[in-house]
Amino acid sequence: MMKIRTKPRYTNRKWLSGQRRWAWYFTVPSWARERGCPMKDVPLGTERDAAWDHAEDVVLPQFDSWRTAGMSDLAEVRGAVGSFDWLITLYKNHKSYKDLSDGQKRNHERGFSMVADYVLTKGARKGARVGTQPVVDITTKMVDALFEALLTVTETDDEGNEVTRERKTTTNTAMKSCRRAWNIAYRAEPGIVPKDNPFSRMGLNESSTPNTDATFEQLKAFVAQADKEKRSSLGTAAMIPWEWLQRGEHIFRSFEVAHYRPKERPDDVRIVHPKTGKEVWWPLFDPEQTERVPLFPELMARLDAIKRERIGGLMLVRDWKDDKKGRPLPWPTGKKGDLTYMRHEVKRIAKAAGLPEAITFTSFRHGGLTETGDADMTDREILAQSAQTSAKVLPRYVKKTMKQVANGARKRRAVRTDSGQKSE
Repeated sequence: MMKIRTKPRYTNRKWLSGQRRWAWYFTVPSWARERGCPMKDVPLGTERDAAWDHAEDVVLPQFDSWRTAGMSDLAEVRGAVGSFDWLITLYKNHKSYKDLSDGQKRNHERGFSMVADYVLTKGARKGARVGTQPVVDITTKMVDALFEALLTVTETDDEGNEVTRERKTTTNTAMKSCRRAWNIAYRAEPGIVPKDNPFSRMGLNESSTPNTDATFEQLKAFVAQADKEKRSSLGTAAMIPWEWLQRGEHIFRSFEVAHYRPKERPDDVRIVHPKTGKEVWWPLFDPEQTERVPLFPELMARLDAIKRERIGGLMLVRDWKDDKKGRPLPWPTGKKGDLTYMRHEVKRIAKAAGLPEAITFTSFRHGGLTETGDADMTDREILAQSAQTSAKVLPRYVKKTMKQVANGARKRRAVRTDSGQKSE
């Protein structure tokens, strides 16, 4: 299995307004500046892998050499038996970790990196990574202090100003990941890992900002703004989770032109669920009508237009040609299909559309799910729209499921009409 790569320490992205693209920078942390670090912030370029390679191979070794007064030049040994790095590696080699989805692994990896790569700033261990510390020395007091230190992060904005923001959800997730890793490691190596888990019973503060459901009016406002800014692919993408209840991972990484109205099934769309690996065919026209009445006319018009222009590949790609490739690139970046760039663009467009700050790409799927309840759909209709049926089941079950999908879509459109939200 391909190894999930983690972002190097003190490496962040900055939006270049003039070039309309993201660039990577190594930013000297404020605590290092206060201690007289002579290094300056280093531009790393716009290509992620090349930027990360330069940070790991050139910039960070220089920084660590200053931080450790030259001791890191002797090549620090990471993952020594009994260290926190070793504990994390032990968990990642365990079956319980290997069985996780790629998305779950990325979340854990992000949390492990936050904790293990944190550099201690006080006491006798000042300047050392948490990952190098023996697990027997990691106490609840140390973890509580670590939690407070990680709770906020200072970054550089587009104007070069330092901005401090709180990241409760990310820090909570990191602590929970470490708690899980510690429990698994203790069961595997009880003679080395202490039974008392310092990451347990922390009384974690949950984020004060819950997931927000978008309204249908907000969806229309987002789509209109995306079209105005020549980002129509993101407008179309936002309509898919609303109508078909799909997650971003499927929409941007897996949804292909060939899945939409193929020659063998011109009235259907093939939807694959990345979490379960199952697939389902959705009807695009109302089977209860003698005429061909589309169930999703606004979305279908946009997808039909895309299909007329392309014969294959991902359905949704960026709306401009890349200077080097000479063609539009996919929205996901890197080998693992990271969607951070897409999410930043969605937030920017949502802000320009005057939508609440809490609106994210996920909000459109949540809004669609909320609409299923408002439409008084039955449990079977909701399950059908959630695509819990495999395409390999008996034909009579496939037919029944498609009827339920159509019934649900019809009810949802009726709700929009009744509430005065009917699309143009």
